[in-house]
Amino acid sequence: MQKVRIGIIGYGKMGSQHAKAFASGKIPNAVLTAVADIDPVRVGIAKESLDAAVTVFNSATALLASGLCDAIIPTVPHYYHPVLAVQAFEAGLHVLCEKPAGVYVKQAKQMQAAAQKSGKVFGIMLNQRTNPLYIRARQLVQDGTLGRIIHANWIITSWFRAQSYYDSSSWRATWKGEGGGVLLNQNPHNLDLWQWILGMPSRVKATMYYGKHRSIETEDDVFALFEFPDGAIGQYTTTIADSPGTNRLEITGTKGKLVVENDTLTLHVLQEDTDDFNERFKGEIGQPKSEIQHIAVEGVYTSHPGIITNFCNAILKQEPLIAPGEDGLASLAISNAMHLSSWTDESWVDIPCDDEVFCSFLEQKCGGQLPV
Repeated sequence: MQKVRIGIIGYGKMGSQHAKAFASGKIPNAVLTAVADIDPVRVGIAKESLDAAVTVFNSATALLASGLCDAIIPTVPHYYHPVLAVQAFEAGLHVLCEKPAGVYVKQAKQMQAAAQKSGKVFGIMLNQRTNPLYIRARQLVQDGTLGRIIHANWIITSWFRAQSYYDSSSWRATWKGEGGGVLLNQNPHNLDLWQWILGMPSRVKATMYYGKHRSIETEDDVFALFEFPDGAIGQYTTTIADSPGTNRLEITGTKGKLVVENDTLTLHVLQEDTDDFNERFKGEIGQPKSEIQHIAVEGVYTSHPGIITNFCNAILKQEPLIAPGEDGLASLAISNAMHLSSWTDESWVDIPCDDEVFCSFLEQKCGGQLPV
């Protein structure tokens, strides 16, 4: 196999975006061979816009059985990401799942089990992992540059969405259609980076507002407090209402503070570890001196094409995945716990939370029965 044959299931916003990446040559080690959608309008758009060599199907079942693909990318409403992935693995295909990994962890675990049983490559579209900014931030945390982490604070309010965005598709921001709001649509990227850089938090307490700023069922304003196993504390704020929004990540440790904002990394380096300073300092008020360093960031943000190319290289050359599919369960576990905290009087909830308890609450939100 010289190039991986890819099938895209779902030809909406993301499906068509990925198709354009193939058409423009951004995925050199793969070729788009098939597309499927159950919406006749979308099928028509696909036939008009795609190269004649791409076969267009009106069902996922037909695409999976066609023999035209080595791997699929499901770009459908969230509940069906695991459903189609399981079907693909059972058909002997590799899967690059769009984010999120699903709506609830219990379902995503079934996808993970099917992947393991199949032995096929399982990736997830966590494209912000290709951003050199966050790659470098992760390195600085993991190599001990910041010392023992004390606090992390992410204000990620640059996800502005107008009402027209939600009105564009009937499934958006509904419990039965999308399964969540800003956490499940936009924030899988940030929640993934949160745990990728800092490690998995152990519990969370979250306050959420549902349909506060837009005429939607799901959350559009979120405030959360995290605890990590080593005692570090994290604060997390997100919304779709702010314009201009903010994207500022601060990570403070005993050796300094890292600020990620406006595509730059600013490091405040302490001359002395605060733990050591605390032990020796005998004055009334004082703190270690610091200096500011602007950290150079090298590399190119390859985004979705970068993840797809890496996924295909994993198939062709056994290249390690940038975003293994199993990692998608981590950010989903965080958002499930955040929702459950909000639904249980903003109590502390362990991460991962109880799957059955979460699903029982979600069923109520969906009118008594989960879509799948």
